[in-house]
This record gives sequence, structure tokens and C-alpha cells, in this order.
Amino acid sequence: MRIIAGSKRGMRLLPPKGQDTRPITDRVKEALFSILYSKGKLTDSVVADLFSGTGSMGLEALSRGAKFCTFIDGSRKVIEILDRNIEKAEFLAESKSVCANILKVGAAMTPEHGGYDLVFVDPPYKMSTSCAAGSKVADMMELIATQVNKGGMVTLRTHLRSRIEEAYGELQQVDLREWGNMKIAFFQKPADEEPADDADLNHEEE
Repeated sequence: MRIIAGSKRGMRLLPPKGQDTRPITDRVKEALFSILYSKGKLTDSVVADLFSGTGSMGLEALSRGAKFCTFIDGSRKVIEILDRNIEKAEFLAESKSVCANILKVGAAMTPEHGGYDLVFVDPPYKMSTSCAAGSKVADMMELIATQVNKGGMVTLRTHLRSRIEEAYGELQQVDLREWGNMKIAFFQKPADEEPADDADLNHEEE
């Protein structure tokens, strides 16, 4: 695995040892980040990478101009490798790694940055086969919905046959892409509506 674009393009990532991981291919990652770029969700964004593993998604986002990334994983062994990748990429000042139960904490907000503009959610395949209402993933997504800024986006990577809801809390599904035996759903939290200016109001009164 490697960072495929941006300031750290080509940097190889150290993989977790003895872990049941499903790394994303360069082709899929490039397609995913092209979509995010087209939606304006990268530059200066505050990002969370959940079930982060090597940190591939969060480090890619930082390499492409994200402002800060919180990496969260439930394995201390994985976090040890992740921290080495963060140091290797020289993103220590722009990163924070957290070992926690993601089902309970979601995209835990930081005192420095508050809510998130972009969240990557990549649960283990066994967990992601059930994302319907009432499932562990659905409950987690509803928690994440409260931790995302207005207009923020969440990507959910699951098994191809997984049932994904159209909405989790305030998060509304806005796109869905399929690659091989997996799919990635894009959810967005509605932005605040801009108030009409005085000219518009005067026009309406006429």
C-alpha cells in the first residue's frame, strides 16, 4: 500500500502484522478521492479515519491538502504501526491517533478541531454485511451524524451485498459506487440554508 497522490505521493505504508485487513486498491482509492475532490471535500478539511488500519485513507487525505486527521482503531498493535506511518509521512502535527471502541465513540471530536468535514468509515467485512436500521453499523453511523459539521461528508465502505439505508440520522445518501465485491456509499449532512439578501426580500415583497 502507498500514498498515491499529493505531497507524499509514492510513499509506501507499513502494513499491520497478522491482522485480518482488506486494503483498498490504488484504482478504487484514486476513484474515491476523485469523487471527493469533485465535491470539494479535501482541501483544508478536518478528517476522521475510522477503523483506520495503516492510515491509508487519512494519510491520503492529508497528502492531498486536508488540514487535520484523527485516526481511530480498536487495536493497539495496529495503532503502533499507524503511528510509524504518520511519523514516516511527517504528519505528526496534523494527526492524532486514538485506540478506542469505534462503535461507542464514533468519530470522537477533538478539543482543538471540534466536528469533522469528512469521515471515512471502513468496518470489518463481517460487521459491514449488516448496515440496516438497528444494526451496530447503523447505530454507529447515527452517532457519527452528530459529530459531522453541516455540509460534511461520510463515506461508508461495505460488502457489495450489504443493505445500506438511505439515511442515518441527518446523514443523507448522495452517491453510491460499486467495485468488485465492495461498495462505497457517500453520505452528506445538509448545510445550513443561506438567508436571502435584502434585494431578494424586496423583490418578493413587490
